[in-house]
Amino acid sequence: MFDPAKSITTPVNPLSVLSGVDTTNKSKVRATAEGFEATFLNNMLQSMFTGLEDGGTWGSGDGAEAWRGMLINEYAQSISKSGGIGIADAVERELLALQEASQ
Repeated sequence: MFDPAKSITTPVNPLSVLSGVDTTNKSKVRATAEGFEATFLNNMLQSMFTGLEDGGTWGSGDGAEAWRGMLINEYAQSISKSGGIGIADAVERELLALQEASQ
């Protein structure tokens, strides 16, 4: 679980968060940045839709929760691929800057 107090006092190497990312290929860096943004958006949208009544868009029944999760994931990926909210751009710049600094 995220602990804000710990994250402020403990420095985190951004490359360790995205370990295994090949930063030599700009298209892979961009795809990784968009994936990170989609994950953030998914978490944000999940919180927004928590507590809504059953029925409507989600339907009701045993599969409604799975359907909602898949639909929110598609919303997040669609938003990220269509320009997003700026997180992917910032992550991409930071990954490229880290790559340049490490060389």
